[in-house]
Amino acid sequence: MQGKMKLRYAMVCASNQNRSMEAHALLQKRGFNVSSYGTGAHVKLPGPSIREPNIYKFGTPYRSMFEDLKRKDPELYKRNGLLQMLKRNVAVKEAPQRWQENAADGVFDVIFTFEARVFDIVIEDLQNRDLGLMKSVLVVNIDVKDNHEGAAIGARLALEFCRLLETVDTWEDEIDNVVQKFEKQHRRRPIYSVGFY
Repeated sequence: MQGKMKLRYAMVCASNQNRSMEAHALLQKRGFNVSSYGTGAHVKLPGPSIREPNIYKFGTPYRSMFEDLKRKDPELYKRNGLLQMLKRNVAVKEAPQRWQENAADGVFDVIFTFEARVFDIVIEDLQNRDLGLMKSVLVVNIDVKDNHEGAAIGARLALEFCRLLETVDTWEDEIDNVVQKFEKQHRRRPIYSVGFY
């Protein structure tokens, strides 16, 4: 794709660890203006069992999480891919950020989510903000599994969708065509909504 990207993107999942970060890394590599966030109360990573997750505050550096898991059980966290994932995250940005606290980060044109629950949280949050700019924002959701394979699929789909958006003059006028074209190419129907800042 030639030229400068027109739109500003946010990739959002629950913990700003896997799906949003995989998409953030890929879009950043392709020259998009992109940020990423999580919507959870805290950052949750798998632990030795379902009842023992690793829980961190948003803002805890990815490097600190990497060191913590490496200290706890390097074999387990290497085997389940968490150490590799955190290494990738360190290369993208310093720490996970919470969507609900991002108002100071500025205004996005497109917000991408990877599960319906996160999509709903983002829509609700936008409705509750009182910025009064009346600038439209496109919120798109494509459900993908929260595992390494699902994150890779989601990142590629987000990239393709964003590439389509970059080809139109204004997404507000063309969104139905973009969605149809995307659905035809990828046999997946994204859900989307238009919010306002």
